[in-house]
Amino acid sequence: MLFNSMLIFNNKYNKKNDKRTNKNIKMKTIFTPQKYNIEDIPNKPFIDADEIREILSNSKQPSKEQIDSIIEKSLSKKRLSLQETAILLNANDKESIEKIKDTAKKLKREVYGNRIVIFAPLYVGNKCINDCSYCGFSCKNKEAIRKTLTENELVKETEALLDCGHKRTILVYGEHPDYSAQFIADNVRKVYGVKKGNGEIRRININAAPFDVEGFKTIKESGIGTFQVFQESYDQESYDVYHRSGLKKDFNFRLTAMDRAMEAGIDDVGLGALFGLGDWKFEVLGLIRHTNHLEACFGVGPHTISFPRIKEASNVTNLPLQEVSDDDFLRMIAILRLAVPYTGLILTAREPENIRKEIMTYGVSQIDGGTNIEIGGYSKDTEEATGQFKINDDRSLSDVIDELIENDYLPSFCTACYRKGRTGEHFMEFSVPGFIKRYCTPNAIYTLAEYLEDYGSESTKLKGYELIEHNIKKLAEEKQQQIRDGVEAIKLGERDILV
Repeated sequence: MLFNSMLIFNNKYNKKNDKRTNKNIKMKTIFTPQKYNIEDIPNKPFIDADEIREILSNSKQPSKEQIDSIIEKSLSKKRLSLQETAILLNANDKESIEKIKDTAKKLKREVYGNRIVIFAPLYVGNKCINDCSYCGFSCKNKEAIRKTLTENELVKETEALLDCGHKRTILVYGEHPDYSAQFIADNVRKVYGVKKGNGEIRRININAAPFDVEGFKTIKESGIGTFQVFQESYDQESYDVYHRSGLKKDFNFRLTAMDRAMEAGIDDVGLGALFGLGDWKFEVLGLIRHTNHLEACFGVGPHTISFPRIKEASNVTNLPLQEVSDDDFLRMIAILRLAVPYTGLILTAREPENIRKEIMTYGVSQIDGGTNIEIGGYSKDTEEATGQFKINDDRSLSDVIDELIENDYLPSFCTACYRKGRTGEHFMEFSVPGFIKRYCTPNAIYTLAEYLEDYGSESTKLKGYELIEHNIKKLAEEKQQQIRDGVEAIKLGERDILV
């Protein structure tokens, strides 16, 4: 079968899959349901562009009373509706924007504390059959050097990540028949099997093509964390302009990818939109609508949301883009934090250092560090022009860690929830009441102590342990000595202490 288990588009499969899904999946929700023009049914399209545009239009020129009321509601850590989110998106006066940002800062501290989770992307292959006009992987880009890591090269790349101190990675693939579900699952097992000194990868996420249910099951069995599929644009008019050929051209198959992942048992999924292809306010509401759909159908929303802005790419010119300004980008992320308080927000090295530093205060909970997006780039075994786009923060992981510590952030390589089974609905059981901080801060402290012992310079260790003690003192008094004992055990050589 072409593409093995990947990307089946024939009507026979779709009808069979819909019938099986509706029979086996219990419709439930843990949030107040909303009425939409399109009913939420697993594996059925759910975006109504006219409805989103109408919501945005009806929310123009909101009153300060409306804005203040919604901001106040967000502090209760309840998710915002599409209509409420649209009002915040249309709040254009300076005073309201500052209130939104200040509230996002407060909400982030209450839900996530001062932790920042760190990962690194590992690009495995850039072959692609799609013609996406904004992407360096486009099959029409004849300047790109196509490469897929061999098993030995994959090991070398993993070892290079371990040498820096990474514990979390996301494997990234172009969309191509060679990158089947079994190929990805084999890659995952290979990476998990790499050990070097005290180094090991403890969580592997995936960013790859959408699969059918059986394909997602194959990948899940390899032990992945989150599976990401970015819709790129939730406005099909924009989507059709930029996705000119290839399997990615099917808007609805991509839109329902996370339904199939959920049906396959992958309950940590990651959504994303590529900002700059269309109206950024529309895309924000598209992400919220997607969140609502997953909650209505499967009882839990996305584990993470990403919001990359389009960047320069190899052989890509003259795009009719709708640029998102820095100011709009900053307030957009603050609004997302208010709208989805318990969803992880990911900011990548596409953005420059100064933007990353500011945005982290508004709600970002995960960043990449020491990023290299060339195929074989970490081990320096690469040729030019294998990257997907241009990155704007090329600092080393150690530099990123130092800056986080100096700004009172607690760098975290934690993978405990995923490995303890606190995923999907189980994660929400802990995180919605706010209990997740009981786990996250101790686990962040332990993983930072591991980093300091195994990879930190003397100056970093000095600053890092001061930060650790400062954070221990914030914990419940009866827990403080237990965490100090764990840190001392790490100094004596113990590793991978989980709470």
